[in-house]
Amino acid sequence: MTDPRYNYDPANPQYPPNQGQPPRPKINVGKLWAGGIGTAVVAALLVVVAIMLIRGVLGIAILAPEGAGTYGSVSTTSYAVAAAGAALLATALLMVLLLAMPSPMTFFTWICLLCTAVAVILPFTLIADLDAKIATASLNLVIGLAITTMLNSVGTAAQNEARQGGY
Repeated sequence: MTDPRYNYDPANPQYPPNQGQPPRPKINVGKLWAGGIGTAVVAALLVVVAIMLIRGVLGIAILAPEGAGTYGSVSTTSYAVAAAGAALLATALLMVLLLAMPSPMTFFTWICLLCTAVAVILPFTLIADLDAKIATASLNLVIGLAITTMLNSVGTAAQNEARQGGY
């Protein structure tokens, strides 16, 4: 004779099918990756706008010599592509954390903030003018915070709330 608690009968909703097992997380993968791609586009455009502001308005030579113009050089494009790549990599990390970790958004926020801290400190270890170091560190901070906050919203929205037995 079997235990009736483990025999699920659709006509008798008294015993849910997952009784005794933790609810599985449900993630809207399409929404997650659409938000990740949007975040990547915003990060790339943020780099271009910030470099044009720093070089054109503030007159600080960042990522290229002074005579390279407001946009700079191909390094500006490379920096924008790298920012977009970082956003997509963060999206992949977020997906893994949503599928496998308890409190995934907490872990994601800490990982992103620590990576942002590394990106902010890094320019100060290089040989450049102090104003260029400060401008690059500030740009890295803004990009890191933008990626972290946008993907936090995306990750929260991508989690389906059907985790508690049909409520």
